[in-house]
Amino acid sequence: MNMKPFEETIVGVLGIEFIEVQPDRVAATMPVHAATHQPQGQLHGGASVVLAESVASVGTWNLIDQENELAVGLEINANHIRGKSEGLVTAIGTPLHKGRTTMVWDIKIVDEEENLICVSRCTVAIVKKKK
Repeated sequence: MNMKPFEETIVGVLGIEFIEVQPDRVAATMPVHAATHQPQGQLHGGASVVLAESVASVGTWNLIDQENELAVGLEINANHIRGKSEGLVTAIGTPLHKGRTTMVWDIKIVDEEENLICVSRCTVAIVKKKK
């Protein structure tokens, strides 16, 4: 996947890297470091949500007519299960629903030992590009 469009966005700022983009699975990693910490030195829940929504949005984008449609986050929830202060987390997203106007993704964020850090569900809207 061409990462050039992401370099100067929040995806690039947080160090998110997509490692797999398939129709039924999207995976991305994110370092746990100063840019993704909250003030107490733990992974910020907001950074986990950015990672989860990025996975769902790219997964949806991969399945739509990219010339005429956009994928935009519509709703997201997240349960933060375990803290993490350093290392790498990986988000794995799988589609629960692939519709014409929305897609719903299940995203699990795990650490290097496969411990569950966060679980999220994200609804992505599919909208027509303005001409």
